Amino acid sequence: MGLHTFLAPALDDAVVGGEVRITGTEAHHAAQVLRVRPGELIDVVDGAGRRVHGDVTSAERSHVTIRVISVIDEPDPRPRLTVVQALAKSDRGERAVETLTEVGVDVIVPWAAAHSVVRWDSERSRRGVDRWRSTAHAAGKQARRARLPHVTDVHVTDEVARLVSTATLALVLDEEAGTPLSAYDVPADGDVILIVGPEGGVSDAEREVFAAAGALPARLGPTVLRTSTAGTVAAGIVLSSTGRWRDGRMNP
Repeated sequence: MGLHTFLAPALDDAVVGGEVRITGTEAHHAAQVLRVRPGELIDVVDGAGRRVHGDVTSAERSHVTIRVISVIDEPDPRPRLTVVQALAKSDRGERAVETLTEVGVDVIVPWAAAHSVVRWDSERSRRGVDRWRSTAHAAGKQARRARLPHVTDVHVTDEVARLVSTATLALVLDEEAGTPLSAYDVPADGDVILIVGPEGGVSDAEREVFAAAGALPARLGPTVLRTSTAGTVAAGIVLSSTGRWRDGRMNP
């Protein structure tokens, strides 16, 4: 069974032999829900790559204190993987965010695609992005990630194209593409972008915009996956071809 992992934003001063304190809702969750107790080993992460491993010395509703056994700074991800995820109806977008986080994606970009059934106005956009970020936060702790994914604000197609233009490799998942995703050589460094369309697919106009920015079409496989599934499967294929998954580790 894996160790419980908790989030504490300020771990810059953590040193072996010192103490780290978890407060707020994280402490309540640890002490009241998971019922961690003195002597139990846990991990504390800052969401930006630092992991502190230690044993609990006190567990109260308001705070949990651990004695630091080790401090690990995980390297920056290489390559960095971004998934542009089209808005989807019901909870499919949040399901996508959850599994994208679990598999190890670094940046998740909500995309208002032409064929997206869901339309977020400014208020719905704010609430929707907040839900996606909360989902990524929870999934990142469940997956024991030291570095949580960054969920951006909602992007329109032209904004996605600008991201594509600066990427080392950008691929649009398209069931009509002639080249399978697995045929592409994934760079060892830089930015890799995967674009996942909505249930209605990527429009012809969007294909043209992305192609002009440098994106290439990629076929995922012989079956058609839901938008909530496609990005996670594609991310797994990409990550498995990099050093990030070597020996079962997220980073080389």
